[in-house]
Amino acid sequence: MPESDLTQTLRLSMVPGVGPRIRQALLERFASPEAVLRAAPSELREVPGVGPKIMKSIVSAADEIDVDREITICREHGIGILTESDEAYPRLLREIHDPPGVLFVRGEFKSQDALAIAIVGTRHGTRYGLDQAERLGASLARAGLTVVSGLARGIDAAAHRGALSAGGRTLAVLASGVLNVYPPEHEKLAAQVSANGALLSESPSNVEPLGGMFPQRNRIISGLSLGVIVVEAPERSGALITARHAMEQGREVFAVPGRVDHRTARGCHRLIRDGAKLVETADDVLEELGPLVEAAPRDDGQVIHHPAELTLNELEQKVLAAIDSDSTPIDRIIAETGLPVPRVLSTISVLEMRHLVRRLSGSTVVRK
Repeated sequence: MPESDLTQTLRLSMVPGVGPRIRQALLERFASPEAVLRAAPSELREVPGVGPKIMKSIVSAADEIDVDREITICREHGIGILTESDEAYPRLLREIHDPPGVLFVRGEFKSQDALAIAIVGTRHGTRYGLDQAERLGASLARAGLTVVSGLARGIDAAAHRGALSAGGRTLAVLASGVLNVYPPEHEKLAAQVSANGALLSESPSNVEPLGGMFPQRNRIISGLSLGVIVVEAPERSGALITARHAMEQGREVFAVPGRVDHRTARGCHRLIRDGAKLVETADDVLEELGPLVEAAPRDDGQVIHHPAELTLNELEQKVLAAIDSDSTPIDRIIAETGLPVPRVLSTISVLEMRHLVRRLSGSTVVRK
């Protein structure tokens, strides 16, 4: 993106009061950040959500917002700035109704982060909840999924630590700027996350966390993910906001059951009653996720079409690789793999049970 376009996009994102929904409404009305910033006050007032205060902030943005300084700070600290038009901008996030116009990235995205799952929950987790979040974070990371959370105290931090302990990737979405880590005691954890994934925010790099930013950042957590796992959440919990965003975005919602007599389990149990998938292990998640819209490459060169492929052993992967998305004769699979007929047939049955292939007839199969 030319720097002039980046400057205008950044300037609009830094206008006080212009949250994601107002920004979306402005862009639907004026088509580009530059057009928004050049619009007359009378035109701005016609946009839903734009009152006198926000209108004045937009009009005065060119004089009062120092975008060049923000760009300099990011360059000095190695912070990437992504806009929706950038190729590296996450495809899953671009698909949601109100994607961030700008993402500040401390660390880096990788193509494998398209295979991501969020783990969220209360800041006041019990020992049981913290253990479950860390266990799931580690097992999902070992399977090859990127773990997404919000770096908050409690369940979020446990999920990040689980992924890191397994040598996996993890992304943390902040309500503050990526140079102003909140809570401050997680600065060391934030550094570990940025070295093995990324810290992300739609706020400029040094912005302090404000209460209203936490619900907004939750849509990014779910937007980056194929699904959201809730581990311990009272009936009033930010984790339930993330789950609601996930439902609205067409993502899967999972919940870990807890003790029936503990308040931190009530939100999860309500989600399960409302149709969320009950989770005990990472396999429960992998089996439920549907095929990917776009195949995701891994560091080892393997290309994943369905998250359930991450659980396959070497033999199962070999047979699956010989099956096309078009009708594939079983004789051809036997010839390509060099495996005995009984082994190929039994493996095809396993792949069927995992919803990765479908028999078209007694002699042909197709990849789902």
